[in-house]
Amino acid sequence: MIYFDNPATSWPKPPQVKEAMNKFMEEVGANPGRSGHSLSVEAARIIYEAREALSVLFHVKDSSRVVFTLNATESINLALKGLLKYKDHVLTSGMEHNSVMRPLRDLETKGIEVTVVPCFEDGTLDPREMEKRIQSNTKMIVLNHASNVTGTLLPIREVGKIAREYDLLFLVDAAQTAGAYSIDVERDKIDLLAFTGHKSLYGPQGTGGLVIGERINEREMTPLKQGGTGSRSEFEEQPDFLPDRFESGTPNGVGIAGLLAGVQFVLGKGVEIVRQNEMALTQKLIEGLKEIHQLKLYGPENLNDRVATLSFNFSHLSPSEGAFRLEKEFGILCRPGLHCAPAAHHTIGTFPEGTIRFGLGAFNTEEEIEAALQAVSLIAQER
Repeated sequence: MIYFDNPATSWPKPPQVKEAMNKFMEEVGANPGRSGHSLSVEAARIIYEAREALSVLFHVKDSSRVVFTLNATESINLALKGLLKYKDHVLTSGMEHNSVMRPLRDLETKGIEVTVVPCFEDGTLDPREMEKRIQSNTKMIVLNHASNVTGTLLPIREVGKIAREYDLLFLVDAAQTAGAYSIDVERDKIDLLAFTGHKSLYGPQGTGGLVIGERINEREMTPLKQGGTGSRSEFEEQPDFLPDRFESGTPNGVGIAGLLAGVQFVLGKGVEIVRQNEMALTQKLIEGLKEIHQLKLYGPENLNDRVATLSFNFSHLSPSEGAFRLEKEFGILCRPGLHCAPAAHHTIGTFPEGTIRFGLGAFNTEEEIEAALQAVSLIAQER
């Protein structure tokens, strides 16, 4: 079996992730912050270490500003719905995932104004086009760091600079880049960074978070939920300090233990080394696919403009038919269709059929790339 569906969730996970989760369940298992006994303290220590590790990864000065959520989608909803008010204006791009577009479309019905800035057909964005559309009531720019369809990197550093010049909030969806591409919230002028744990951080599903930058006053940001935090239990009002203000309810301790192990795996290898290895395989894959004339490739050709995700289509098969055959006949697992990103497919001209997506991760090999190229070539030549 060849697993090329890493943009959906990474697989396999590093063995230490499973080991950390098993250890938590077998030796800890307690509710952090809800008791003073040794197991509860140990659970709290693990969660604290996870915040610290993520702070190192993203260059966050204060780890209490890393808030744990279930995934990037919850983080994006928290940022958008917690900060935007009636008549505010938001800018986003034509390459966004529905984790951005659906909450924005919902907010439109509540009086929020949304402008979608068009991208080029390869998914790239001219930052000047974003700047041109800033209005007097613009409050926030929302941008994915890399497309989950084409792997196209969007210019977050340049857009972050624009956002700061106009005193706008900048929210980055790093679902496809956290762990696979260098992110520095200070350097890139990011106010809100949404990330998921189960992709290039190699943690389990059901983990993620939101980095809340120092320009954000957390007391002016509305939580998605209120409830028990293990702190200030004498008060019936929600705590107003980080991270407790946004972390009501028992946390996913076993999941965060696994996430900690995943982040340590990434930090141990080095993000730049991970990227170099993935892009070497991506280059080999792109060069091989370009030689198959019965295919159409999407996204930028320059490796500096992408991550290890790419889309293509056979000239004679629908995406679903092509992906079905790749798995059934060659054991290649990939994802066809619209990838929960219809805006991106409108941009690259593949709506409504979509594309076949290959997404590589830290555990893919050159031998798998060669086998995949042979499989794609055989299917393409049948015509």
